[in-house]
Amino acid sequence: MAELLIDAKGIHTYYGASHILRGIDFSVARGETIGLMGRNGMGKSTLLKSIMGLVRPRAGSVAITGQDMLGRAPYEISRRGIAYVPEGRGIFGNLSVVENLKMAARAGTRGQRDWTYERVLETFPRLQERLGHGGQQLSGGEQQMLTIGRALMTNPDVLILDEATEGLAPLIAREIWRICGVIRETGISSVIVDKNWKHVTQITDRNVILVKGEVVFAGSSTELHAQPGLLTQYLGV
Repeated sequence: MAELLIDAKGIHTYYGASHILRGIDFSVARGETIGLMGRNGMGKSTLLKSIMGLVRPRAGSVAITGQDMLGRAPYEISRRGIAYVPEGRGIFGNLSVVENLKMAARAGTRGQRDWTYERVLETFPRLQERLGHGGQQLSGGEQQMLTIGRALMTNPDVLILDEATEGLAPLIAREIWRICGVIRETGISSVIVDKNWKHVTQITDRNVILVKGEVVFAGSSTELHAQPGLLTQYLGV
């Protein structure tokens, strides 16, 4: 059985009196790429924030590489090999591209340094052309590339992308999907949230669909494509 890098069980998360996640089980194995899908407001981002320690579930458990991390600070979870690219990107606008990348550089949990500054620039040639630009001077697509590149500089075991191509021009979105494929080939596990299920399922091993804070589908891309009714019912396509 593959090693579970993330193993969340029975997660119940609230915002005030609103019960957002209702007993969700969610796991990520080493080397696995997972698509997390569902319409807006169904709990995808809340699940990711619950895993990352940004929101504390009222019930359930979150184990990272076998250690219970429920209630631990986000930086502690990050140090266990989880890199999070949030919706909205979260770059440092007053720092240059070089500074954004180099401030994140560190070895991974097993001492690996596969993703160096040079390798990130080879993967993101657009950033190579803008090294001296401040984060706020970049386009939306360039900012997304920068946040992914910065996450890779931590040499993570798992990369979480929330709204990977949201609001990006089609040409830039295709570049992001290419990069997601490159990341998968390197063996890094990924969790990808995106509305474009066709692109997501081209690179994922497994997909999870949330509806009103509950898992309504969990299975391979082949299994999902074989049930077009699910796509219509839960994703509106």
